[in-house]
Amino acid sequence: MSQPQPRVDRIAAPAAPKREELRRLHRRYAESTDRAERDQIREQLVGGYESLVHFLARRFQNRGEPLEDIVQVGFLGLIKAIERFDPDLGNEFTTFATPTILGEIRRYFRDKGWAIRFPRRLQELYQQVVRTNEAMKNELNRQPTVAEVAGRLGVQPDDVLEAMEMSTALTPVSIDAVTAGSAENGGRPLAEAVGGEDPNLDRVEMRDVLERAMQHLNERERRIMIMRFFDEMSQSEVAKRLGISQMHVSRLQRAALGQLREYLPDAPE
Repeated sequence: MSQPQPRVDRIAAPAAPKREELRRLHRRYAESTDRAERDQIREQLVGGYESLVHFLARRFQNRGEPLEDIVQVGFLGLIKAIERFDPDLGNEFTTFATPTILGEIRRYFRDKGWAIRFPRRLQELYQQVVRTNEAMKNELNRQPTVAEVAGRLGVQPDDVLEAMEMSTALTPVSIDAVTAGSAENGGRPLAEAVGGEDPNLDRVEMRDVLERAMQHLNERERRIMIMRFFDEMSQSEVAKRLGISQMHVSRLQRAALGQLREYLPDAPE
């Protein structure tokens, strides 16, 4: 059983500090030798980057762990980044902290030890299906159909099929296993049948991240960003499409990018 993750208690600030204030806090934290003062500054910094932690944690939603737990692990990574950050190097903290936060979350999932993790509802249904199937087999002197098991449990046949598919995942197949019979009979290792890494997967994930960040823009800013960076239109083409000047497009684009950097550290300059 995995060990419970430590909680990070935070005091909610009335308002998140602005970027310049955060920079001053980083410098004070690095220069201070008073432990109580450093603790107080660290609390302010944690509150200031709360939205970044939540943004990164949401990338790992629906992977079998509660979002609240993932967020707590993300805050552990944030605190590590605060401790290691050197403001004299001139780097943006969000760019520095993002890999540390993501690494902490990925380590959390790795340490959980689950190759495949199913929702609790499905795990419970699987146990019920197994017990009901055995009971009905003894009653009927034959293997019950999926519809019969579903009727006994009061669920849909598709739910029973979904639960039954879990049985193949309880004992993972070795990557060295031979498919289609033995190697002597023309079989081959499973590793040879597995596809390679798709280079487009990163683009799909980044597009999803961008779309979430763009929800914070207004309608016109979103349209400009889509035309500029998704449809790859020039500023003059966007201006013509919207019926405004190219200079106006440029100003709106800069404003939109400025907002995106608050939610997406690697937004283009």
